[in-house]
Amino acid sequence: MVWKDSDSISSMGTPHIVWSIPAIHADLVQLIRLHDAIFSQIKPGDRILYHGNYTGYGERAVACLDEILAFRRMVLALPGMLPSDIVYLRGQQELIWEKLLQIQFAPDPTNVFLWMLGNGLTSTLYDYGLSPHDGIDACKTGIMGLTKWTNSIRKALRAHPGHETFMNQLKRMAVTDKSAPAPMLFVHAGLNIERALHEQGDDIWWATDNFRKIEHPYAPFTKVVRGFDPDHGGMHLNGVSATVDDGCGFGGALISVGFNPDGTPAQILEA
Repeated sequence: MVWKDSDSISSMGTPHIVWSIPAIHADLVQLIRLHDAIFSQIKPGDRILYHGNYTGYGERAVACLDEILAFRRMVLALPGMLPSDIVYLRGQQELIWEKLLQIQFAPDPTNVFLWMLGNGLTSTLYDYGLSPHDGIDACKTGIMGLTKWTNSIRKALRAHPGHETFMNQLKRMAVTDKSAPAPMLFVHAGLNIERALHEQGDDIWWATDNFRKIEHPYAPFTKVVRGFDPDHGGMHLNGVSATVDDGCGFGGALISVGFNPDGTPAQILEA
């Protein structure tokens, strides 16, 4: 099976190595170090895949997106590298940001916004020069006030070149072809193994409870890889699933696992 690239799925073909980068959570220092380590290893035919949660909890959200975009330019300047060799997934933090821009349509915007603030949004707003308190006040003014405030969020995002385009190009998941020795599925945080791929919906962000308990391949894939574990259980690799999150943003390290075509780890890099 050769997967077709779409708005939701990135088809990576049959790469030599997939360098899987887990949740970053606005940790700029570790991100730069990891980028340096990957840059020394990357070769034509490889893919670099980010699992999302570029922002959230950490204080350098803007600088981290700038670093990701700068690293993209560096990688594409290498002979033989193509734009399709770098894949960006949408994480919980990016989903929260997307829903924030539509908060005026929420039935209870105040409680929705407070939940967002408690789940990583606060530091991101501050780093873009936005006040969470202004958002709380806007929630009390109704649709018109919230629309005005969300327009100010868009303006803040557009003030940083490339950020809005980046946010609009994120994928839900990524796959390698069935012709690969071990077809792999890459998601953000979760998977409902009882549902087909096209039926996953929000499960790839929130169905996290039983991921480590996956015992059998999720057909037609040999291995499923995720990049964020909300329980912060550390990196976990087995024959049919992999969690590459080692707790960056919560006191842990930012790592990257390079996966061979057969699903085995070729190398583990740490910032």
